[in-house]
Amino acid sequence: MPYTPPPDLAGLSLMDVARLMEERGLPPLDQWQPEHVGDSEMRIAADGRWYHQGGEVRRPGMVRAFASLLLRDDDGQHWLVTPHQKLSIEVEDAALIATDVKCEDGALAFRLNTDDLVIAGPDHPLRVSGTAEEPAAYVMARHGIEARLDRSTWLQLAEIALADGDEPVVSSNGASFSLLPA
Repeated sequence: MPYTPPPDLAGLSLMDVARLMEERGLPPLDQWQPEHVGDSEMRIAADGRWYHQGGEVRRPGMVRAFASLLLRDDDGQHWLVTPHQKLSIEVEDAALIATDVKCEDGALAFRLNTDDLVIAGPDHPLRVSGTAEEPAAYVMARHGIEARLDRSTWLQLAEIALADGDEPVVSSNGASFSLLPA
């Protein structure tokens, strides 16, 4: 079956985003307990590009498939998980990149570089680290995996905060998030 990416975020309502998130049907990684543990020989660069044994993974479908199998444990280690194996993967910064944001009805919806959609809130918090001169903003995607906001998405988020008042704060699904580095 051919892959059909979701429409542009601007053309989706918040209900459309929620429906598409539900339809995504991600694997139940937290329920799998594979016996084999090893190294995937994979790396995700800070710019979101994926590499295997030093060569770039150029097929977006492969990146989407691998990303659906990613989780991060409590120690911060990223893993590719299947029912039969758990393979470590090196992640330079964040495993995913947020490439767009939309504010509607008190919620912030993000589109990721894997075409996944995330609505920020208590279960998908935003956090900002770095410095005031070089902030780095992240949204929790799933299974401990974060997506770093790219520069244009960060600027969109800053505009949303400034449109709502003088404070560098945004709200989504009842949760408020400071845009100042912690």
